[in-house]
Amino acid sequence: MRQYPPKPEKVYFFGTCLIDMAYPEAGMAAIHLIQREGVEVVFPHEQSCCGQPAYNSGFPEEARRVAEKQLEIFSKPYPIVVPSGSCAGMMRHHYPRLFAKDPGLSRVKAFSERIFELTEFLVHVLHIQLEDRGEPVTVTWHSSCHAAREMGVIEDSKSLIRQLGNVKLVTLENEHQCCGFGGTFAVKQPEISEAMVTDKIDDIRKTGAAEVLGGDCGCLMNITGAMSYRRIPITGRHIAEFIWERIHD
Repeated sequence: MRQYPPKPEKVYFFGTCLIDMAYPEAGMAAIHLIQREGVEVVFPHEQSCCGQPAYNSGFPEEARRVAEKQLEIFSKPYPIVVPSGSCAGMMRHHYPRLFAKDPGLSRVKAFSERIFELTEFLVHVLHIQLEDRGEPVTVTWHSSCHAAREMGVIEDSKSLIRQLGNVKLVTLENEHQCCGFGGTFAVKQPEISEAMVTDKIDDIRKTGAAEVLGGDCGCLMNITGAMSYRRIPITGRHIAEFIWERIHD
């Protein structure tokens, strides 16, 4: 079991490509949630991709060069908070594999130990307490593959939602089934991806929820894009944006 540090004075924030390009409101909400606990958030503007697209496509040397850049940018010993189980999994578990034969492996391992998925950090390091100020609503939760299988943070995310008194969380029948995004998988296997996201949407509709929440913007983009195409009136949001909207003044 992971040993968590005490609350730090400062953290780094790794924004992820999708939040930077398509979901900036989720990134800002995550930063607000951390700042609310009295922690300074440092956002290095030189940061870029975590390297997962190259790594998953069979280009380890290219992924390694991307990783080296992040090691250089996030050089100080602050925790690195990542609002994505997918990117966090890459940086925590796969960076050491990229540098397994490198004499600087210990430096990479020390970097990876500083990686925290956002909800994991809010629950286990900041011990955040939430007071719901929103109207009653029913939501459901999509567990991304990497958040569940690499980072093991799904219960952390759900525990935050359950702190919100006016929110009813309904579990998906096939919660741990992939939505079909998988980064480049959706591009390389569009027919299979479409079938998988259709199953996911059918599962979401069965719950009667008004909104589907998630911790990875890639999954949310895939699910909400497909629902929009089918004119299904269910919204989807990153958990940080949802929580921040319900608790802040």
